[in-house]
Amino acid sequence: MGNTAAERAGTRALPEDLIDTDALHAAYFENHPDPSDPTQQVVFGTSGHRGSSLKTSFNDDHIAAITQAIVEYRRDQGVTGPILIGRDTHLLSGPAQDTAVQVLLANEVNTLIDSRDGYTPTPAVSHAILHHNAADPQGPQADGLVITPSHNPPADGGFKYNPPHGGPADSDATGWIADRANELLAGGLAEVQRLNPDDVPRHPQLGRYDFRARYVEDLPQVIDLDSIREAGVRIGADPMGGASVDYWAEIARVHDLDLTVINPEVDPRWAFMTLDWDGKIRMDCSSPFAMASLIERVRGDSDFHLATGNDADADRHGIVTPDGGLMNPNHYLAVAIDYLYRHRAEWPAEASVGKTLVSSSMIDRVAEGLGRNLTEVPVGFKWFVPGLLSGTGVFGGEESAGASFVCFDGSPWSTDKDGLLLCLLAAEIQAVTNRSPSQYYGELTQRYGSPVYARLDAVATPEQKAKLKNLSPDDVTAYTLAGEPILAKLTEAPGNGAAIGGLKVVTEHAWFAARPSGTEDVYKIYAESFLGAEHLTLVQDEAQRIVDRVIS
Repeated sequence: MGNTAAERAGTRALPEDLIDTDALHAAYFENHPDPSDPTQQVVFGTSGHRGSSLKTSFNDDHIAAITQAIVEYRRDQGVTGPILIGRDTHLLSGPAQDTAVQVLLANEVNTLIDSRDGYTPTPAVSHAILHHNAADPQGPQADGLVITPSHNPPADGGFKYNPPHGGPADSDATGWIADRANELLAGGLAEVQRLNPDDVPRHPQLGRYDFRARYVEDLPQVIDLDSIREAGVRIGADPMGGASVDYWAEIARVHDLDLTVINPEVDPRWAFMTLDWDGKIRMDCSSPFAMASLIERVRGDSDFHLATGNDADADRHGIVTPDGGLMNPNHYLAVAIDYLYRHRAEWPAEASVGKTLVSSSMIDRVAEGLGRNLTEVPVGFKWFVPGLLSGTGVFGGEESAGASFVCFDGSPWSTDKDGLLLCLLAAEIQAVTNRSPSQYYGELTQRYGSPVYARLDAVATPEQKAKLKNLSPDDVTAYTLAGEPILAKLTEAPGNGAAIGGLKVVTEHAWFAARPSGTEDVYKIYAESFLGAEHLTLVQDEAQRIVDRVIS
């Protein structure tokens, strides 16, 4: 059980670590999936369909089938506005956008792509959808496609659908789309309509949208940029080779911030990256291994008050401070919540704090200290969308460094995770409080205690994973956990009653949650203790025994 860092974790990638871009690109068109092979079918996880052309799990056929399915789904749902498309810097994102556009136009769908032929962060697509639909709520509503596998390695591709609410599609939508796409694959794509590539540029239903200008110019609605500028906060922003690269430069220019874009290089091989814990190139801005070079830069460079990192589609954030290094995502979420609810006077007094059930209980204590209700939901940002739209949930955050919040006036900003926004918030916190976010967290621990948090993986068969996913609280017979009485055994999220696809066990000073992986034969154990590292180890050991007992 557990993840051991590869020998070269945190060191610069070597030539043998890099992908063969020509082979990856060729395989996108040359490899054709076997519809009867589950590993080559369309599967929508919490973040869309992902795979690699080299494994015949993300190819031209897949994207053509998925796009045709989305066309049919949106037609059935009465969505008649334009579809806005963004893509990140993964090599497969470019050809996947081309495939999608050809299918959309052949189906006579008004299609908007980036006006500068640039890369588009996930939150910029979400914000653009919301902006379009708010301008004429009774008119044809827009939706979107985001072509990204997020922080996954360079050989991967990803494809997400965002309905008119701007956030990730729910499981009803993705389930229907995946089933229909697999039908289309099994039928040899005979029902897929597709335009000849030569006819795309002149097609009357192909339009352009300036995602970057829309996003950057609207930022004063959600972030106190004046305070950042007036305080002279010096920011180092590392796009990590991702879609935020040109956004950071424009944010600095338009809003006159003291912001330096660290490493503006875009390389589909990510040759400049340091290797992640398992020796793979992965643009995970919450990983100290993937962020090693930025952490080192900030430690040795007092020119920056703070530095930030984003993953490839900029829906995640990494916050690095000179005094604290890379902040644990849970720590920063607690800081962001405590600060925001004290500095957004127009936010509704009854608006709750949103967190996923595997996020730190420090957030529970912060919410109680603020006098705010807590809404605890299953893993997946889609659960925060209704609250962000209605203003009943003005903030939603995940332990995996994804979060978003509403504008000063309580109106929605982005209903998908927004890494740029959370990075800029760190600068606002620095400007307004004259403390780094890590110093701010230190003060929270003095008030609420200092939890220790970890996630580990344990091997499980597909049958055991299925059993874990469908547990009932009665299946757990234990009464204590690491010496404390068990207060709750949860298989549904307290905030909305939705199934969590696993189990959470809570005591006064600790908790653990176990969920099956959607992609590997393992289950994940998240655990936390306010009684120190030794107690956390006890929690983890007993958690595995409890889970193994009920699934074996």
